[in-house]
Amino acid sequence: MQQRTDPRRLQALDDWPATREEALARLAAFAPRAGRDYAETRNYDLGAEDRANVSVLSPYIRHRLITEDEIVSEVLAHHGLGEAEKFIQEVCWRTYWKGWLEMRPAVWQRYCADVEALERALLTDAGLAARLEAAVSGKTGIACFDAWALELQSTGYLHNHARMWFASIWIFTLKLPWQLGADFFLRHLLDGDPASNTLSWRWICGLHTPGKTYPARATNIAEFSGGRFALPGGLAGEAVAVSEATPVPKPQPLKAAGAPPAGPVVLLLTEDDLLPETWPLDRAIVRSVVLLDASSANLRLSPRVRRFKSAALADARMRAARQFRCPATVIDALSADAAGAVIAACGDVSATVTVEVPVGPVRTAVVPLIKEVARRGVSSQTIRRSWDDAFWPHATAGYFRFKDAIPTEFNRLGIL
Repeated sequence: MQQRTDPRRLQALDDWPATREEALARLAAFAPRAGRDYAETRNYDLGAEDRANVSVLSPYIRHRLITEDEIVSEVLAHHGLGEAEKFIQEVCWRTYWKGWLEMRPAVWQRYCADVEALERALLTDAGLAARLEAAVSGKTGIACFDAWALELQSTGYLHNHARMWFASIWIFTLKLPWQLGADFFLRHLLDGDPASNTLSWRWICGLHTPGKTYPARATNIAEFSGGRFALPGGLAGEAVAVSEATPVPKPQPLKAAGAPPAGPVVLLLTEDDLLPETWPLDRAIVRSVVLLDASSANLRLSPRVRRFKSAALADARMRAARQFRCPATVIDALSADAAGAVIAACGDVSATVTVEVPVGPVRTAVVPLIKEVARRGVSSQTIRRSWDDAFWPHATAGYFRFKDAIPTEFNRLGIL
């Protein structure tokens, strides 16, 4: 397979500008190749120096500097639905994960508790601590795995296929707890998403689809890494599914989507949705915008991830102020009197609006704050994007049932 290099993309990969402008530029550059070309080459991990076969849009989708419907609409302007199916499936997988976890928040809570328990165990289990250190420092002796560990930490990104191989080796060859691997990814990935990351690791180890695991094969790695690594030896010959004592909870019904109040409001933004220009605001009149920085809710985030989130918030603040012609302020959501700061930013406006914050650390940090603001007299309304409202209810079981609903929902959303 011929390797291709996009010089603009190489420069962007080096610094990952956290702006909507960059997201739109990447989409415009990639969309013409999102059809058959993507389907044929997407599984090749050609290394950090060449990502021309994939979109590298995931950090921007993660923070909604660009939206799923924008991406799909642009791709379908170049390709038919069937031709672009593989790429559109990747976009929709992220939505499926979010909807699935939204209806089963206990899975996220259990994962967080497991990570805390494992971190306590590391204090007394020297063997586990040593194996974990070897894995994250790239000193396992498995050349491809070690390279990916270092690439992740130095760039904030890994190709999707490499993530799957890495997780499989972590779980089945190195015999490390999947929760620590998921935590390692979440700390270093610029696109680290609580739903996609946690549930993908659960899928690899056989917990999401019970008994179905993903074994890393040496021949597969050699073929799809473009010959960058010698045929890796010592990989686990089988991938026996991990078990857990607590069964997966049944899905809880989603709450009905709310509508913003008519009249003056203050928008509350979080890192999960930094595109208020396209929020469904109906007759609301935006008087002010407050961006709630919840990064201190996860102090273990890498400096690179922190910089990206901070820059994304700054970009959103600038765009919001320009779009709505009003003040836009960034507030630390975990500061001593964050509620007081939000109320001060509201001025004489007594209603706030925010897009639903999905399950994860940001929701954990922000929801109590919004409730406290409401307790002090500023009412709160949560709204939901039409994309999420259309697709999340279909994530009650496996992905293939969800997939069947995609054409119908695209039509309903006006995408087709």
